[in-house]
Amino acid sequence: MANGADRQTIIDALLTLLAEKLLERIGLDDIARAAGITLAELRGEFSSVIAILAAHMKDIDRKVLSADTADMGEEPPRERLFDVLMRRLDAHAGHKAAIRSLMRSTLCNPALALAMNGLAARSMSWMMTAAGISAAGPKGALRAQALTLMYVRVLSVWAEDEDPGLARTMAALDRELARAERWSGMLDTMLAIPERLRAGRWRARRRRDPNPDDEIVAA
Repeated sequence: MANGADRQTIIDALLTLLAEKLLERIGLDDIARAAGITLAELRGEFSSVIAILAAHMKDIDRKVLSADTADMGEEPPRERLFDVLMRRLDAHAGHKAAIRSLMRSTLCNPALALAMNGLAARSMSWMMTAAGISAAGPKGALRAQALTLMYVRVLSVWAEDEDPGLARTMAALDRELARAERWSGMLDTMLAIPERLRAGRWRARRRRDPNPDDEIVAA
């Protein structure tokens, strides 16, 4: 069974391999060899390549969530989310080549794209929560999915942004968050429609039968 140090070694081995080749060309034996462990030890820690990627994303989540956010309390939600997602991009530093490789693989592998979308949406739920934005219920799930698609677009800009100040990346993130803010407003409106319809039907029923209790008493 791999220990904690081996776990990180396995993740690092996969990221190193991804920087050199596409995911579909990386086997479990390649990862074990690069990590300097046996296949048995690799299997003891991870069940698949996707599980290794999931562990890496969970580590990124923890790095972002462990940051002190006390100074963000007075900021509007959009600014809080901007700060959180920039911290996430900073946590990706050093793995641009691996991320570029993984993004190329998702473009031609629907199953991989679906799996990575699920992992990313879960991470985005945590990022929303860190920014003080509700990720609960169906509305939260929709927001997390929309944020996932938005983040992927920003990530593609970040992956090619060689400016140490990340000016292009920050401009893209600001633009995408403005779009997301408009979409969230529309989502709130759309989700409020069924409730308004139910209320309208109830009011119409009350107008048709303004005092149903009188009938019960009369009976």
